[in-house]
Amino acid sequence: MTAHYSPSAYQPARIPDQPAATKRSWLFRFGNSRLPWGHTEDIVPHSMLSHTSPAGLRDVERYEHALETGEEQREAYELLDYHQVIDHERYRHASLSKRSLFWFYLWGGGRFVFWVMALLSPVIWAWLSWVLDGEFTTNLWMFAKETTWYLTVPLACWAIGSLVVHKLTNWAVRPSKGPLWEFNRRTGMVTIFDYDNMGEYKRSGTIGEFTYPFYEFDAYISSGPDRQGLIWHQLHLVHRYHDLSINLFPIVPKDSSMSPHFAAWDFLQNYMDIGRPLPDIPLFEKHRANDPTTAAHDRRTARPERYWRDMDDKTWEAQLMQNLGRVNAYDITGRLNLMDRHVRYAD
Repeated sequence: MTAHYSPSAYQPARIPDQPAATKRSWLFRFGNSRLPWGHTEDIVPHSMLSHTSPAGLRDVERYEHALETGEEQREAYELLDYHQVIDHERYRHASLSKRSLFWFYLWGGGRFVFWVMALLSPVIWAWLSWVLDGEFTTNLWMFAKETTWYLTVPLACWAIGSLVVHKLTNWAVRPSKGPLWEFNRRTGMVTIFDYDNMGEYKRSGTIGEFTYPFYEFDAYISSGPDRQGLIWHQLHLVHRYHDLSINLFPIVPKDSSMSPHFAAWDFLQNYMDIGRPLPDIPLFEKHRANDPTTAAHDRRTARPERYWRDMDDKTWEAQLMQNLGRVNAYDITGRLNLMDRHVRYAD
């Protein structure tokens, strides 16, 4: 490998032997399923592929060109450091500030609740009007008059949230304290940022950092019911020897199927593996030339530099449908675990 990568960078063939894994509690084992390491395929969860569209990439290019020519000026909120980096070296996740999240949730939540209520209310009115005594039309009009005002609450939340987000953006959109976690392809390390840090953050603003090799983390799918009794799954990365974990919701959201989480685990391993090119999705296209392994792969395979950016909408939709079908059918439960060669698990 080139000098670009650290000697600690991750490759499956260079995983060292490690101490026996810490035994997890029965409660942890009851609600979590550990996924196997290695033998990955070139697959990405649908949420990662659809995160950035070719049309979106072209919009960014046009905006950047307008900035260069002076046709556009950056807004104040665009100049802030949001602590998030997703490129050929780091996948660093950070959230917005609590204030920003409040306004976005007010906007999105109000819109969602309004439309749910608006679509369901007529059905409920019609059913009640049918089962109750009296004329159907009279009952329907009565229910409509007496309950329509309920829609004003989510509508107001939607309107106020939208107004603040779109018209007061420089005030509403603010970064959080700092990043939450980072996967570093160049070094092979995973960092979890600690904002408690034994009280040090409050005293001096010093953020604690727990940094360990990627191969010391195991992927678990946690499963549990919601209030309606439906089982949902979420992917977590758990350190093998310490009480540290990462919720990978930003990469793959909670789902009633395990298949998207299987794809996300392969995606993450492929991203960290310097023996493989970066996952080929629009999000990474502009960074491919900066990663030596990926650049060499693209030269060898004659991959077009603007493969995603020049893709038309029809082809893009076909790519999405093809990927969605593949992810929905994906299963790694019978795969041999590469890490069994290097670690003795207690569960």
